[in-house]
Amino acid sequence: TKIPDITVMEAVCDGEEPEVVTQACLLSEFSEKGEARALINSLPDIHHDPVSREATIEKFVVIMDRYQEQPHLLDPHLEWMLNILLEMIRNEKSPPLMVHLCFKFLYIISKVRGYKIFMQLFPHEVSDVLPVLDLLCRQDPKDTETWETRYILLLWLSMTCLIPFDLSRLDGHLSTDPGLNRESIMDRILAVAKSFLRVSDKSRDAASVLVSKFVTRPDVKLKRLGDFLDWCLTTISQTSEITMEGTVTLDGALQSLAQLFKHGKRDDFLQYAPTVLQCLNQKRIAESNQATLRKLGVKVVQRLGLTFLKPRLAKWRYQRGSRSLAVNLAQSSVTGSVEATKTDLESVSQEEDYDIPEDVENIIEQLLVGLKDKETIVRWSSAKGIGRVTGRLPKQLADEVVESVLECFSFQETDNAWHGGCLAFAELGRRGLLLPSRLSDVVPLIIRALTYDEKRGACSLGSNVRDAACYVCWAFARAYEPSELKPYVNQIASALVIATVFDRNITCRKAASAAFQENVGRQGTFPHGIDIVTAADYFTVGNVNNCYLTISVYIAGFEEYTKSLIDHLVHMKVNHWDGVIRELATKALHNLTAQAPEYMANTVLPQLLPMATGLDLHRRHGAILACAEITHALYEIATQKNRLHPIHDITGVSESFTVQSNKTDTQLLPFYTLIWFSLVFFFSVCGLIEKLSLSKMPFKDDPVITGWQWLIDDSLKNLHLFSSGARRGIQDSALSALAALCRQYYQVEPGVANVEIQYLSALMSPEVLTRCGCALALGSLPPFMIRGKLQKILPGLQAACKVVQKAESQTEARRDAATAMSQVCVAVGVCAQGSPDRVLCEGNIRPVYEALLGCMNDYSMDSRGDVGAWYVHMPPWRCILVLQNIVQRMMCCLVQQAAEKIDRYRAHAGTVFLRLLHSIDPAVPHIPHREELLRNSLNWNAASQAFPHITQLLRLHQYQYHTLLGLTVSVGGLTESTVRYSSQSLFEYLKGIQQDATVLQQFGDTLLCIFRDNLRNDRVSVPLLKMVDQILANGCFELFTSEESHPFCVELLALCKEEIKKSKDVQKLLSCVAVFCGMVQFKGDVRQKVLVQLLMLLCHPFPVIRKTTASQVYEMFLTYDDVIDDEQVLADVMASLSDTNWESDIATVRTHRNQLCDWLGLPRPILVTKVTHLGN
Repeated sequence: TKIPDITVMEAVCDGEEPEVVTQACLLSEFSEKGEARALINSLPDIHHDPVSREATIEKFVVIMDRYQEQPHLLDPHLEWMLNILLEMIRNEKSPPLMVHLCFKFLYIISKVRGYKIFMQLFPHEVSDVLPVLDLLCRQDPKDTETWETRYILLLWLSMTCLIPFDLSRLDGHLSTDPGLNRESIMDRILAVAKSFLRVSDKSRDAASVLVSKFVTRPDVKLKRLGDFLDWCLTTISQTSEITMEGTVTLDGALQSLAQLFKHGKRDDFLQYAPTVLQCLNQKRIAESNQATLRKLGVKVVQRLGLTFLKPRLAKWRYQRGSRSLAVNLAQSSVTGSVEATKTDLESVSQEEDYDIPEDVENIIEQLLVGLKDKETIVRWSSAKGIGRVTGRLPKQLADEVVESVLECFSFQETDNAWHGGCLAFAELGRRGLLLPSRLSDVVPLIIRALTYDEKRGACSLGSNVRDAACYVCWAFARAYEPSELKPYVNQIASALVIATVFDRNITCRKAASAAFQENVGRQGTFPHGIDIVTAADYFTVGNVNNCYLTISVYIAGFEEYTKSLIDHLVHMKVNHWDGVIRELATKALHNLTAQAPEYMANTVLPQLLPMATGLDLHRRHGAILACAEITHALYEIATQKNRLHPIHDITGVSESFTVQSNKTDTQLLPFYTLIWFSLVFFFSVCGLIEKLSLSKMPFKDDPVITGWQWLIDDSLKNLHLFSSGARRGIQDSALSALAALCRQYYQVEPGVANVEIQYLSALMSPEVLTRCGCALALGSLPPFMIRGKLQKILPGLQAACKVVQKAESQTEARRDAATAMSQVCVAVGVCAQGSPDRVLCEGNIRPVYEALLGCMNDYSMDSRGDVGAWYVHMPPWRCILVLQNIVQRMMCCLVQQAAEKIDRYRAHAGTVFLRLLHSIDPAVPHIPHREELLRNSLNWNAASQAFPHITQLLRLHQYQYHTLLGLTVSVGGLTESTVRYSSQSLFEYLKGIQQDATVLQQFGDTLLCIFRDNLRNDRVSVPLLKMVDQILANGCFELFTSEESHPFCVELLALCKEEIKKSKDVQKLLSCVAVFCGMVQFKGDVRQKVLVQLLMLLCHPFPVIRKTTASQVYEMFLTYDDVIDDEQVLADVMASLSDTNWESDIATVRTHRNQLCDWLGLPRPILVTKVTHLGN
């Protein structure tokens, strides 16, 4: 099965067709062969440059990694890649760095294609042995940068060792002179192999491959096999795993033994097998703390078992005839089953009676123990060993092995044993060693394994068990004839369907889906298999909500699966440890009720009601929610059938559920005081209240309603006692329950309530969260409870919306009060001449607008940032049902929000603005400049699209103030994209009005008005100063510079001086310095006054202000060369500004500042008794 990558899964989630996505995952050829060839050919040119070298390696890795799952596509191209790289390696002129780089590329290729295939392509002539061996001997085993070279050379040497010639021929005539001792080729290779078996990098794996190829040669095994095995056993016996070096050495020795016993002939190794097994038993590898060593120990043990047993095919094994899917499907559609083909095994193997060595029992025992190991790699290796060894045992002994594996499924065993047992059964079934007679014992255990889940602390165990059980089902589908599995079809099909749609783990759901699909294709006997496979394929089961709420409903439409799905939810998922799964299970039960309403009413509900009062908290939570959901679903079903008393018409539901519910709630009342210790229980009770109310259960005037109301009221008024993470959920569930409860049980007759509203007094509570809960409670009340009390409710909510200066932050309370006011207005409706106590009318609409528009101007700040922006997402247009002259103010406020800096609020305000503008039924009257505003909607969320349209509103007089106010915050903000697009749009607008003195004057007056209205309001004034600096720097007021002491610049200077008076805000002061420097372009007395202000700032108490002012004044004189006419004075001033250390003490700085005043002809600032921030 092709496993898609993450991008494919994201594409499916975005709604793309699975077929198209699947095709995109599959590659048809090595399409990057040209790029790969270019990269390989570029190695001589880039090997000396580290940056280019790393970039080339990275590109090649990216190309190769695409073929990890389809490496066979590389096969036609492996030879030319290998030849090019080997040619560079063999070239005597190639520097060592390039040689190592070539070997790195060879390793990348071998990693993708696999060393077993790739090593076969290496040249293996006799002439290659010595060069490869010599090059390998010259390598430094401790060089961590060149391990790929050693790895590839070891594989290459392994290949050359397969040449059928006597190695002694390469030795020539060894010198007999004792002073000229020379090792033989055989000894050299063995020495190299032993040395690399002790290294800690991957070349150790290649060394074990070399050993398996070399030591098993006919000429070597005669002389060196015994010695090498003795070296391995000595190494194992004398090495301790306590140190890292010892672990690495043991790893190499065990790998060598495993490879030797795997590739060597049985006759050669049988005599050594008992000794090796005895050594391993004494070393107790199975008790090692290192998982890798335990895995290698299992591999060696199973190979020893295969050595003890004669190689043969068991005559008794089960064989399935046809393995063709097309044949299976074709024959199953005609006959329903395929007869097994009995192969004559007499020609393959004769059943021989021989004694099984006693060591085999020890080996099987070790493999069975390995099935329970805590690491998956050990269990998996043990399972494969069980399968291999069992295949060579007589039928009776093999059956004993199966019996031993069955013991892994005891409830006293851990999840590790269950997982190992599943893997073992899959291997036995796949090899035909699990006979059909044993299926009656195995299938029930596998069915239980498919739902294995055990809670441990904050997590659960068992997902690997369920995944392995799916693998067993997949293996059985391929191993057995349909007739053999026919008695178990319904059990397996139901269990796989349950795992497919209801398993918590996504990998298990996908594994179950794959196993179900395999059974449908191979067996052809699963009920409605094709339909289910289509609905629950690999991709669709990826979303757990989709599985529980959609796919399960479709599958439950087939009666073979309906009750099993429902029963699983009731017995396994309603009491699940994960609260999300419990809630999904109850929602799934709601959706499944339509498939079996009688079964739900008569069987499921009686089972759930006692669980609702049990001691298990998880079980109680799930059962209460399930009762609520099923009851509501039964009500909806009966309502659809137009029954007079829907719940009563479901057989037995009314009487039994009413009695049990009263009993349940009576028993639950003592637990209400314990709710503070159990949030999940609280959520379930609120859900129960809501669903029973929606189901119109006959509890009117029942005492239990008082208990429910107390629970809701107490929770809303004490939200501050809960943890911050649970408050929102508690509030939402309580409000939903309150709304349903009031609609059903508090209306004595149409439009008349029999209960007093208790939440008004809490709107002024000192607890913020109490205000929030009670305000939203008022908003959730049904209309019949609000009418007649509107003159109390609206003023209370309006008061809660007001911003109180210098008071504790009540932002959340104001936000929720505004939300509630919106909900109340929508609930009561509008009647222009109606009663102010019952509906929105001319008598009470204005305060509502005043409160909502006041919220839009709340820019409160705290440690969480701009908390006042929370109001902007309030939808005021929902309450705009009666419009008066306040429409203009409302539209201007929306324009201001649409021009501000936060994208999501700008988008929301723009959307509301356009809705009001384009509203037809009814049309909103009194919108200023309606005709000019009518245009298509745009993406207000994107600054690049929104601001060019927003700035056009500056042309409309009635919108200019608020539009410019919003733009001020955006242009002078911090977000780079917002600043760029907003300022660009503003300057485009100003460029268009440069020659129109009237329009430019109007813009300037509006700008000064905003400045005047927001003096010392840092949220606006600081961004405004930054915006004015940009406007001046871009020469947008050049028209004013021709007039001396233009009123605009005079007023601007006065406002700037007032803004920074006694200010210690560094950012504000720096922004004002920049504005002063830009104002020098205006002529007349203003210029002299601006220079005085700048010179006073040169003696500011803050060194950073003095230094920055000097720097900006220096740049100012460079930019505006007409400020100083005398070139010598200009040179002296520039020199003083640049050479003076303006961070020195005030006395020193004042001397230089006074000198500047004299040069510029300006009066020296006079030191007053009370020092101000502007000078001394």
